[in-house]
Amino acid sequence: MTRPARTPARKTPRRRAGATTPANAAEIADRLHSAAIHLLRRLRRVDEAAGLSAPQLSALSVIVFGGPLRLGDLARAEQVRPPSMTRIVDELVAKGLVRRETDKSDRRVIHLSATAKGGRIMTEGRSRRVQMLADTLKPLSVAERRTLAEAVALLERTIHENLAALGPSR
Repeated sequence: MTRPARTPARKTPRRRAGATTPANAAEIADRLHSAAIHLLRRLRRVDEAAGLSAPQLSALSVIVFGGPLRLGDLARAEQVRPPSMTRIVDELVAKGLVRRETDKSDRRVIHLSATAKGGRIMTEGRSRRVQMLADTLKPLSVAERRTLAEAVALLERTIHENLAALGPSR
């Protein structure tokens, strides 16, 4: 008995019936969530070139792009307990990516800052991710890229407004 030929994997995501321009916020959110997950998975593959674990990259990113900060603030930003963050920071310090300094007025407070090497790794990683995204967008028409740029601007505005509404604690 011969098996039917396998159909090649789809290059574009399957659309739900009537989902070309959904107006339902829940449906848009569902599709955006799915697209974001797929995008993040692809970006993680590009991040492997840095030679760091995902938690290390995330913590280093906060330190590099968020500026010097205290260990406790980094733990809160990464949503982990300080002992877990201490282990991650220990690894980053051992690799020469982060500098740890004790506060002169309160020795219990640890300040973290990126080394030049840590900054370079994050800058190069960001360049690789942006290039991968740019390559992904190249096949789109000019009109499609304009539409996507408008959608990104709308997302940025919505996120900014929602964060502002949450107040300074977040």
